Amino acid sequence: MTLCDVAIIGAGPYGLSAAAYLKSQSLDVRIFGEPMEFWADKMPKGMLLRSPRVASTIADPSSAFTLEAYESQMGISPVAPLPLKTFVDYGRWFREQLDSDLVRTAVAQVRREGSGFVLTLTDGTTIRSGRVVVAAGIGPFRRRPTAFADLQTSQVSHCYEGRKIADLAGKRVAVIGAGQSALESAALLREAGSEVEVIAKISSLRWIGMHGWLHHLGSISKMLYSKYEVGPAGISRLVASPNVVSRIPLKVRDKIRTRAVRPAGARWLPPRLSSVKISTGRTVQAVKSIGDEVQLKLDDGTERRVDHVLLGTGYDVDIARYQFLSRELAAQVRRLGGYPDLSFGFCSSVSGLHFIGATAARSFGPLLYFVAGTEFASRGLASYISTHAQKRSMVTVS
Repeated sequence: MTLCDVAIIGAGPYGLSAAAYLKSQSLDVRIFGEPMEFWADKMPKGMLLRSPRVASTIADPSSAFTLEAYESQMGISPVAPLPLKTFVDYGRWFREQLDSDLVRTAVAQVRREGSGFVLTLTDGTTIRSGRVVVAAGIGPFRRRPTAFADLQTSQVSHCYEGRKIADLAGKRVAVIGAGQSALESAALLREAGSEVEVIAKISSLRWIGMHGWLHHLGSISKMLYSKYEVGPAGISRLVASPNVVSRIPLKVRDKIRTRAVRPAGARWLPPRLSSVKISTGRTVQAVKSIGDEVQLKLDDGTERRVDHVLLGTGYDVDIARYQFLSRELAAQVRRLGGYPDLSFGFCSSVSGLHFIGATAARSFGPLLYFVAGTEFASRGLASYISTHAQKRSMVTVS
């Protein structure tokens, strides 16, 4: 049985960043997963990152593997907003800089044994680790409203489940939602030749940075906004300090989180949506499959006939939906709804089991939904583990 100090499940931005920080502590670290898989395979081709460039660097302890360093080495001219392909390639380059073992075989199950953990891979290989860091992202958490549950997979999909925009070219598509994923998907579909309508329950679409003058007040703007641009004036500055957010009572913390990431589109999207039909203040009340068509009945009594429904309906975090967590282990994790209840060091209620990324957002705030949160997460995780190191020789398995 192979041994390691820390097993990281997930090779996206959070998993890669955590590996960089933990390796700097001379720990034996294994990363499980295909690098940047979700970003490369599940997001629409042609997408642009909503986050500003300054918030799109994957953190490492020496700041050697920045986005700018990658672009400089590859001879790529910096642009904003950042193309998805550039970010994916940057993440894979980041992985290549790490002197750490990458295991591309998926983890089938994690279970607790003795004072450590045993990971069983899909090929039957077993790995024993003193600690497990879950950085597996939001893939399993896609929200699919019950109204669409009976549609065939050819008739409905989520924005971030990998359906190719090109496959819907020339088709009639209803996009449900008012956030970045819905609005950008609508723009990409229209540009591919689809007939698109966005159906959103909010009364009017929102745009990030729509009060642009607040960003041009010098030192006052710096007091109101962090460089990460997560949340409106004031809240933006607060959520940039996750340790502060973690000390706020949960009910207030939830209100801050909800307000900071409410549905909105990037400021560069409106021109691309000029020829897209937008129906706001509307909800879908009934859905029916009629042959190859989908019939949508809205709350105002109107009807739509489309070839496909694309859901930009967000995510519901629930760690029990991570299939690799054994049922017994998942049940031992104290939760805040579906989120793990985490303390300093991103520790769950199960000793040695840590969660970083979006699953940590209810404990530490909405910065953890974004790449910008990798520095806080990895630094805090590495600081805790380095002072509570459980080397391979200390791991016992019953």
